Amino acid sequence: MELELFVKELKPGIYLMDEGHIASGYIVVGSEKVAVIDTMNGFNDVKAAVRKITDKPIIVINTHGHGDHIFGNVYLEEAYLNPKDLELANFFMNMPEFKQACEEHGFSMPPFKPVKEGDVFDLGGRTLEVYELPGHTPGGIVLLLKEDRILFTGDAVNHYLWMMLDGCLKLSDYVKELDRLMFLENEADYILQGHAQDLEDISLMRCMHDGIVEIIEGKTENDGPFEWFGGVCKKHPFKLMEGKKYAYTDETIICYNPENI
Repeated sequence: MELELFVKELKPGIYLMDEGHIASGYIVVGSEKVAVIDTMNGFNDVKAAVRKITDKPIIVINTHGHGDHIFGNVYLEEAYLNPKDLELANFFMNMPEFKQACEEHGFSMPPFKPVKEGDVFDLGGRTLEVYELPGHTPGGIVLLLKEDRILFTGDAVNHYLWMMLDGCLKLSDYVKELDRLMFLENEADYILQGHAQDLEDISLMRCMHDGIVEIIEGKTENDGPFEWFGGVCKKHPFKLMEGKKYAYTDETIICYNPENI
């Protein structure tokens, strides 16, 4: 399987890496350093993509430990990950298919350096503030690019929120974590999430939050089945705000198990 990498500049010095419309990563260029936020599935040389843009020192930050966000780390020397997701990352790194691919290509995963809420990455003229948002995974983080008012959310805030996986918080606990960080909707104008094609309005965070509340309150009469590689769960549609910019509007859903509310 091969996935082509498309790189486009969203704003000066901010680039979207789109790996075959399957996963997305980001390049943020400061005056002194460049940050790579998520490295996708590893089908493409992320470092080479960065080097076509800049020769500045590279910082890699993984928003969480799922394979489609960390496998591309093999092209780089180190990466930051919340230690609460190390067990999850190790699970994916020890998958036979991934280990075989690394052996065939001479790849190895670089060590993870710890990152936690309150950390700040200074790129020179651009700063990334770290906030922990457990829910989709135990150690999920979001990153606020203050100067450009962009929130990088990984899979914690998106159009297809997967909360049916092993290790996901209960929805009632996740909404509390979201409530704690909802002030960020006043700090950012846009979201860039882990499977995005473009900048999206920050209101996506509020819309998803309110959809979770609907599930908790039992407003699930229109929820149907959602088939995925792990079986069948439920899906709850949530509404987007009219007049706002979203890159994807066909279907916006929260996937969940009724026993994990």
